[in-house]
Amino acid sequence: MTEHAEPDFDVAVVGAGIAGSVAATLLARDGHSVVLLERGEAPGSKNLSGGVLYGRVLDPVFPGWASRAPVERVITRNVITLLTESGAVSIDADDPTLATPVSAVTVLRAAFDSWLAEQAESAGAVLMTGARVDRLLTETCPNGSARVVGVRVGEDDLRTRVVVAADGVNSFLAQTAGVRKTPATHQRAVGVKAVVRLDPRVIEDRFGVPEGLGAAHSYVGACTQGVGGGGFLYTNKKSLSVGLVLRLDDLVARGKDAVTLFEEFLGHPVVARLLKGGEIVEYGSHLVNEGGQSMLGKVHGDGLVVVGDAAGLTLNTGLTVRGMDLAAGSAIAAASAVHQALSRGDVSAEGLTPYRDLLDRSFVGRDTRLYSRAPDFLERSRLYSDYGPLIHDVLHRMFDVNATPRKHLLKSSLQALKASPLRVRDVISDGVALVRAL
Repeated sequence: MTEHAEPDFDVAVVGAGIAGSVAATLLARDGHSVVLLERGEAPGSKNLSGGVLYGRVLDPVFPGWASRAPVERVITRNVITLLTESGAVSIDADDPTLATPVSAVTVLRAAFDSWLAEQAESAGAVLMTGARVDRLLTETCPNGSARVVGVRVGEDDLRTRVVVAADGVNSFLAQTAGVRKTPATHQRAVGVKAVVRLDPRVIEDRFGVPEGLGAAHSYVGACTQGVGGGGFLYTNKKSLSVGLVLRLDDLVARGKDAVTLFEEFLGHPVVARLLKGGEIVEYGSHLVNEGGQSMLGKVHGDGLVVVGDAAGLTLNTGLTVRGMDLAAGSAIAAASAVHQALSRGDVSAEGLTPYRDLLDRSFVGRDTRLYSRAPDFLERSRLYSDYGPLIHDVLHRMFDVNATPRKHLLKSSLQALKASPLRVRDVISDGVALVRAL
């Protein structure tokens, strides 16, 4: 690209997921020429299953989105379950007020991502599907650094002023640009998911929710057989999204197989009851970011900004797993910074610096800092092996009423703890770490 060559577009957004489509929509609304490049045959076609979207971040971008977009159910019931080998201990929070205004919804990404891409098109962005980006186009700046000036799509070069990398968890754009390093194995997890078709009335009766509302179940303990991670089960309109997320380094170190663990999770008595009568209609696996704030490094360079999963933005607190809302939040910050840079005619790394400032001041930056200790806390192996049996033992002693005299709860609990591999200092240490992490 010569100094005087005119770009084909002001901005190329690579990846029509949530981050990419939100960024493309906002930049197109600001009057910039935008091309939204999607490798799949359609937006969302490569996104397996779905999940819970904490969607209030979308309110100012798409007013009334929850009633217009193809959402599945509004989540008003959150259940956290500690699985033992054959049973479970659960905390069940049923809160109808979470529906007004809508806090969280379940979505199936194939439908939801397509809707978001349509919003970008309506705003004026050009959507190109089946467009595989092979590499970044760069030129050398006077200071010797490489400036991104577009992308190679197949055999064609698209020249742009700015590239927005929204190409997912394995973002080769961010890595080849030197913005992001290859994550360590302890910062990655493998997710195994399935969609199970089930009649809507059965879902509502079985999960205790009325029509249109839904439940999100999170599991920890025996479901991962000692491997760091957990399980989930979310209600859709006519199906369930169910899966396991397993920390990659721990999975390898323990010699476990993710698919085998997933199938055994589906067969656990507590989970099997909820899936009874369902038919698996979709199945697969993918990598997930697990490092939290430690994965959020540089998010911009000369002519480049990185958003969503490509920037390492996923937040697992043990109670909630968030990625989609962080992707949207990063896209909003990036779009604002890119608009400012284009308006000033300075798309250098310095000109795009406001992106990081906006990101850090937004809920995305604040929440990743707030929960920065969560990944380290969740690496404690005894969380997945010892606490389930301990709590089960304590509760069994309480509810196994017979003709023998009862013991005080404290004494009974201390006896259960004495029989456990856990020690008092372990429980105290984990309790303090939990408070600090959350």
